Amino acid sequence: MKYIIIFILIITTMNAFELKQWTKNIEKLSDEEKHVIVNKGTERPFVGKYTNEKSRGIYTCKVCDAPLFDSSDKFDSNCGWPSFDDAIKGAVKRVPDADGRRVEIVCANCGGHLGHVFEGEGFTSKDTRHCVNSISLNLTKKPDAKDEKLSYAYFAGGCFWGVEYYLEKLDGVKEVISGFMGGHVKNPSYYEVVRSNTGHLEAVEVVYDASKISYEKIARTFFEIHDPTQINGQGPDIGEQYLSAAFVNSDKERETIKKLIAELEANGYRVATKILKKVEFYRADESHQNYYDKKGSKPYCHGYTKRFK
Repeated sequence: MKYIIIFILIITTMNAFELKQWTKNIEKLSDEEKHVIVNKGTERPFVGKYTNEKSRGIYTCKVCDAPLFDSSDKFDSNCGWPSFDDAIKGAVKRVPDADGRRVEIVCANCGGHLGHVFEGEGFTSKDTRHCVNSISLNLTKKPDAKDEKLSYAYFAGGCFWGVEYYLEKLDGVKEVISGFMGGHVKNPSYYEVVRSNTGHLEAVEVVYDASKISYEKIARTFFEIHDPTQINGQGPDIGEQYLSAAFVNSDKERETIKKLIAELEANGYRVATKILKKVEFYRADESHQNYYDKKGSKPYCHGYTKRFK
């Protein structure tokens, strides 16, 4: 035990020495930032700036601006702090925590305190959670501009994993992104949508080449891969976030959905799908993208059923 304590003290002293080289930058920090980054404090849970951040980009060190984490490795653990299942190679250093139990993570470049790393929790396939204080980070966002040569459509049909799985297989569809639409909370997390009344639906953004596939073809498929008659959810997933809806960008899309619903009703279906105006789409974190392809399985509550003659 004596040697363990001595080792921890040595590591702590080395980190303090590394930070001294960044004195001018540290002087610019607020008292709260110094408490966490220099004195190894912990930011209160669920209040950090980046806890529910979904933007694409690179997270950098607040002290020295070194790149630390890529947004593609960020996931929603509902622990109260930003979580990453990986770090940029060589950017984050693991050191024994002063408590003798946990593993602390610091910026490998300046030694600034970031948080702690945990393994064996099973959140993602990498089985690693870098639990990081938002206050230790900055985010350099990547432009998320839409390709003007492509078209975008938005649908909600229960669990977004299944809708994404089937629509992504259509020829002409470039990408399907899982996310949330229609609520009153900005940039919600998955757990906020599932556990509280944010008003959002689980939805998908379909990115497609209109020269190869039409909006109507995508919409027809949408009506045939989920049950548009179910009023309280989709399959075993019950709740407002699982309702069926088409978010339309234009009057032309609205008329297309109306026409398809009329065809279904003529075929004897009592359609519950809502037609809603397109509002802001919030991308879900990476753990929800291409879920079934990553898992190597098929949807449990979606499947193809021919409904149009």
